[in-house]
Amino acid sequence: MRRKGHWLLLILAVILLGFSGSGAAQEKAPAPAPPAVKAPPGCPAQEPASTPDPKQVVQQMCDYLKNQPQFSFKAETYNDRVYAEGRKLQYGMDMEAFFRRPDKFRINGSGDRENKELIFDGENLTLYDKNRNHYGVIEAPGDMDAALDKAHKEYGLRVGLAELGANRCCEHINQDLTHALYVGPSKVRGVLCHHLAFDKKNVQFQLWVEAGDKPLLRKVVVTQKKLPYAPQWTAFISDWNFTPQLADNLFTFTPPEEAQKIKFIPVKEATTPAPKETTKKKGGAS
Repeated sequence: MRRKGHWLLLILAVILLGFSGSGAAQEKAPAPAPPAVKAPPGCPAQEPASTPDPKQVVQQMCDYLKNQPQFSFKAETYNDRVYAEGRKLQYGMDMEAFFRRPDKFRINGSGDRENKELIFDGENLTLYDKNRNHYGVIEAPGDMDAALDKAHKEYGLRVGLAELGANRCCEHINQDLTHALYVGPSKVRGVLCHHLAFDKKNVQFQLWVEAGDKPLLRKVVVTQKKLPYAPQWTAFISDWNFTPQLADNLFTFTPPEEAQKIKFIPVKEATTPAPKETTKKKGGAS
């Protein structure tokens, strides 16, 4: 059987929240100064507003989502593929995500090259590839955090947008950061947001978090700075709904007719070299 590990979770190979690794901190770019506020005639000048802490803005986003028992959103994503001599092609995918705490989620993705579903029912994490009509299952009883941790540690799979429903979302964002920057206010499709930038050893990612009393993620850009030609992954997130009608069978996977079940390849098996074959020498034992 061909090794299937590479295609598993390509629908969500989002790299948003889980890049580990350490290294010397890069030189920090200066944070942009907040705009000066002009005082009315005859009044003393006002002090400029303080620059928000980017980590604190992300923490507010995580805390807000953790307090929601269920929610859904849509995402419009774009992924760079590099081919000959650094040329790039960009492929798109539309996604729908549904979460019910603490132990159920479903993410559907339909795009230019991928058409897949990822479902967690509290016992099993299942990825179904509609184009190939095959699916893989990871047994992972527990909550979303436990399932996503197992998928990453044992199978090398990171599901970024799925971690928006996990309790340790901010832990993954903050892990091994070398640089954090508040860029400034910015609008994403008409929504005023805080524009934030973060660096890790292998990636640089930018987040746009809605300003105001609903700190929701509105845009993500991830740059693979150590890969040739620095390909990017971009997502626009919209249609947040915190009172969705989620039927129980939404989180149940029933294999379609003639669907083939395949095996996830654990990281250890995928990286262990095959044993060398021994050959018998002439005139003696091997």
